[in-house]
Amino acid sequence: MEFSWGSSQESRRLLLSLLFLAAWRAGSGQVHYSVLEEAKHGTFVGHIAQDLGLELAELVPRLFRVASKGHGDLLEVNLQNGILFVNSRIDREELCGRSAECNIHLEVIVDRPLQVFHVEVEVKDINDNPPMFPGTRKNLFLAESRPIDSRVPLEGASDADIRANAMLTYTLSPNEYFSLEKPSDPERVKRLGLLLRKSLDREEAPEIFLVLTATDGGKPELTGTVQLLIKVLDANDNAPAFDRTLYAVKLPENVPNGTSVMKLNASDLDEGSNADIIYSFSTDILPNVESKFHIDPLTGEIMVKGYIDFEESKSYEILVEGIDKGQPPLSGHCTVMVEVEDTNDNVPVMEFKSLSLPIREDAPLGTVIALISVLSDRDSGLNGQVTCTLSPHVPFKLVSTFKNYYSLVLDSALDRESVSDYALVVTARDAGSPSLSATASVSVEVADVNDNAPAFAQPEYTVFVKENNPPGCHIFTASARDADAQENALVSYSLVERRVGERALSSYVSVHAESGKVYALQPLDHEELELLQFQVSARDAGVPPLGSNVTLQVFVLDENDNAPALLPRPGAGGGGGAGKPTLVCSSAVGSWSYSQQRRQRVCSGEGPPKTDLMAFSPSLPQGPSSAGTITNFLNWLIAVIKLLREKLCCYELSDPLSYSKLIKEIRRDETGSANYEHKEIYY
Repeated sequence: MEFSWGSSQESRRLLLSLLFLAAWRAGSGQVHYSVLEEAKHGTFVGHIAQDLGLELAELVPRLFRVASKGHGDLLEVNLQNGILFVNSRIDREELCGRSAECNIHLEVIVDRPLQVFHVEVEVKDINDNPPMFPGTRKNLFLAESRPIDSRVPLEGASDADIRANAMLTYTLSPNEYFSLEKPSDPERVKRLGLLLRKSLDREEAPEIFLVLTATDGGKPELTGTVQLLIKVLDANDNAPAFDRTLYAVKLPENVPNGTSVMKLNASDLDEGSNADIIYSFSTDILPNVESKFHIDPLTGEIMVKGYIDFEESKSYEILVEGIDKGQPPLSGHCTVMVEVEDTNDNVPVMEFKSLSLPIREDAPLGTVIALISVLSDRDSGLNGQVTCTLSPHVPFKLVSTFKNYYSLVLDSALDRESVSDYALVVTARDAGSPSLSATASVSVEVADVNDNAPAFAQPEYTVFVKENNPPGCHIFTASARDADAQENALVSYSLVERRVGERALSSYVSVHAESGKVYALQPLDHEELELLQFQVSARDAGVPPLGSNVTLQVFVLDENDNAPALLPRPGAGGGGGAGKPTLVCSSAVGSWSYSQQRRQRVCSGEGPPKTDLMAFSPSLPQGPSSAGTITNFLNWLIAVIKLLREKLCCYELSDPLSYSKLIKEIRRDETGSANYEHKEIYY
């Protein structure tokens, strides 16, 4: 159809309608038009230049052009008058199929300055497609014994248009045997079919010709037809029938192949071969069903032939048909719904994240060491509910942060010196019966901090050194152990400096910083220094460093390096009295007696001659009583030693017993006491 201003009144009215249909709306840089599909070449769509605010004179200089997104040259613009018109045939069904909306998007571009406008042209549907049946002829085979009011399903027509243009109604050519059962609701749930109103008789009417017509709702309406040829058959007039149309059965997952699901049974009221039924799956059964199940064609037993996994599919719909051996064959249908029951066949899966290792032994309680995520158990219900536990008797605990996430945190104080690392085992267990579990191990190393000072085995050591030792001789090895690790356990030794008389301690002894060996730097003299007491310090290399001290008592043992000196005779230098020398005769008893070997002095006095005499000045302290204890004797002996060091005595020992040996001998007394006596003898 062509439109022109000189055509008939009807043509002018139609053109006016098209102009109204090409209404437009502009806003926000976009213009909207509409046009009917199948409009002829040159059909007016809209004053695009005017609607875009462009002057006709500037269209060419500004290089006005239209770009269509994938729709070629369906629309074009006349640059002389600025009108958008149809350039070639527009088929809405080809363009948009059965989509409810169909638009052509254009981009209008002008230069100087560059501007881009978006134009949307709606293509409106017209009733240009008639209803179409799958074929022009359909053969139907019906047994003459088919009961009254039985239904024969028919395939309906389809219309490529949309909305009212695709709303179909059906009519059947007049006949005495069949009426048409038509869809009556908008959802088309009830399908098209023939209803038998009169019994068939093959001898009277072996074939029946009918015409089924489909009419759409367009203006003008279009129609489509199909010829129905109904052939009336003799004999097999009963289709197989199942007890129920729907069966429901439960099947555990993981059952072995060959497991029976159920056994179907269909009955046929016919006799002979017309009652022999072959069972099969319907042709439109889903592939995943056909791969999992098998039906015995003779017995109707459905069996498992593939792996049944609840996590893959929770149910299966099996469409079964029973077809008899009659001619033509008749069929009955049923549906078997298989519900797969879950079994606990999936173990939880864990993953450690954000490990913060090693952990310092002084880390505060609550320190997060790792995050643990539990990947969902694929099972359902209790089988998929997972809890996590930690191996017992460790200073850590699991804290649930949110679903399927746990934090491994410090629960009690750490001590690397007690336990340097922990092998933790986390167990994830579901609530199934029997439950399934998975374990994951992580080794937690405890990092050392300097919290232990070097320690000596005992707080004090006694060392005996002979006088006149060679310079640099090794007299003792100090050894301290640090329970920490690495640099925190690296011990160095030093002297605790002090003064010994007029001299520094370091002039007498030294200690090796690494080995702890103590050396005498010069010969020691018993007559000058009988006891040298000092401290050795041990320090580790930690930050801050820790340390401890040990006390060394070095007793200098006497050697026979001094000639004897005779005491004055009685009367020499004055008469007897308080100023005369006092001879203390120690009559040894018990285990601390000794014999003089290097020299011997014999004193006369009351009683038999005495040996082992010690001569002191009259200013020495009074000795303990004759039945004194060892403690009293030692206290007295210390006072004597002090006076001797201060050189208050005017006579040296005639044959001195070293005090260290004397004390040692006294300590050997197992009774814990000693008896001694002393006399003052003047001569």
